[in-house]
Amino acid sequence: MIMLDTNVLIGLAERGGTADTCFRKWVDDGGRIGVSAVVWTEFLCGPLSPESYLCADSLLEWKEPFLPEDARLSSHLFNRSGRRRGTLIDCMIAATAIRCGAQLATFNTADFAPLVPHGLNLAVMA
Repeated sequence: MIMLDTNVLIGLAERGGTADTCFRKWVDDGGRIGVSAVVWTEFLCGPLSPESYLCADSLLEWKEPFLPEDARLSSHLFNRSGRRRGTLIDCMIAATAIRCGAQLATFNTADFAPLVPHGLNLAVMA
């Protein structure tokens, strides 16, 4: 199971790009592809055409809600990873992926690396 970070979801618009290539490989390998509600919200806030919305919506198998247990885990991740400014959203995304047992696909591996020792599994983007 793969959960996409916002940057990967946006990257799917570039045919033949890294996100597109990885996405096709994961689907060919039988992987389930989804996003957290947090990522979906970030995506919907960006400049978005109706076509981009429909395309992204059709590619995703599921959109995982953010639950109270995710709130607890994201606060734990935030506190354990140094309480860095601007990382709360990343902690929320990571908490949802951890709860679901999903790999997180992101181009921002440096931002998520401090969360790996706390259970986050990053997908290989190559």
